[in-house]
Amino acid sequence: MTEKILKNNQAVVAGEIISDFEFSHEVFGKGFYFVKLKVSRLSHSSDIIPLLVSERLIDVSESHIGQFLEARGQFRSYNKQEGNRSHLILSLFVMELEFIDSIENRNPNTIFLDGYICKEPVYRTTPLGREIADVLLAVNRAYGKSDYIPCICWGRNARYAGNLTVGSRIQLRGRIQSREYQKRIGEGKVVDKIAYEVSASQMEYIEEEE
Repeated sequence: MTEKILKNNQAVVAGEIISDFEFSHEVFGKGFYFVKLKVSRLSHSSDIIPLLVSERLIDVSESHIGQFLEARGQFRSYNKQEGNRSHLILSLFVMELEFIDSIENRNPNTIFLDGYICKEPVYRTTPLGREIADVLLAVNRAYGKSDYIPCICWGRNARYAGNLTVGSRIQLRGRIQSREYQKRIGEGKVVDKIAYEVSASQMEYIEEEE
């Protein structure tokens, strides 16, 4: 079965493979595997982005650590049950990939999303006075499914997003980023975690006809 590709969720990332392949699941006899891609930022730091890749696109039995790759696909989510809680898992579902010599002269991290705000946006300012808004975007997928993608808006976009309501349709462009944080579990025990989100550089409200 071939999945219908929608244009409301398009992402391209390029970077260095830094892990071996880890089995995720199987659909219609086709195996899917996670692999981690290190993607550089302009600030010389980097993001670690999980790719979900079909075994039909790449030889998952071989190690490709240290090789450079450009991947095109959709940023997707699913809820993973962990005990009594569900945890939102995000990854780039790869539809096309290409091994490359380097990431020079490439924009290594771009994403376009067209979706609906599904949770009241949270506007806030940092201790240094920077304006931020957290937006959870529901992006429709084929076969009646949706992906729920956390997004962060900055400055003027943050102020604008803070005034939008649940159900508002927006389009945004930006990049996928990873963010390390610490989570306290039990008494005195702290574990390191990584959150994934879209950092928006452009945002537009789409007015729909009634």
